[in-house]
Amino acid sequence: MAKCDVCQKDMFFGRKISITRSQVSRRALTRQKANVRNVKVMVNGTPKTMHVCTRCLRSNAVTRA
Repeated sequence: MAKCDVCQKDMFFGRKISITRSQVSRRALTRQKANVRNVKVMVNGTPKTMHVCTRCLRSNAVTRA
């Protein structure tokens, strides 16, 4: 399952609405997963493999090993 070990970002749900928007029956639940990468990061001076989302990688929340 896609879940970031740093910020706990997880799968989120939304509604997909048809173009006409008048038919309630065509609204369906959609789910989107977080963009998670498996990278080596430094934790307390030792390299460790973690699942980290790309937002945390871009914002330098972790340091790569």
